[in-house]
Amino acid sequence: MSKNKKIPLGVVYSTNPDFDFAFENDGEVTTLEPNKQNLKVQLDKKARAGKQVTLISGFVGSDDDLEILSKKLKNLCGCGGSAKDGEILIQGDFRDKILTFLSTAGYKAKRVGGN
Repeated sequence: MSKNKKIPLGVVYSTNPDFDFAFENDGEVTTLEPNKQNLKVQLDKKARAGKQVTLISGFVGSDDDLEILSKKLKNLCGCGGSAKDGEILIQGDFRDKILTFLSTAGYKAKRVGGN
């Protein structure tokens, strides 16, 4: 799909008067239930100028549901963060607090990495 949503890729011009552009629909991603999610919680410092970030990856679902979970975790930890591409970044080392919250909320979460 091109950046312009009105013109699909591969079609410049058609001489057929009955031609109808067929758009590719990505479809709405359905969010898995919490007990079917396999979340990985890890500490990450790469490319962040030495700052520690708790990274929660493996979320399968819509961006809205990811943002809702991210907001809950940021409120729990009392810090900032972001959510995109199925990953949640929480500023600081809050692995233990996040793991207990996710397990009580019904998510399958495990700690990944050392320390």
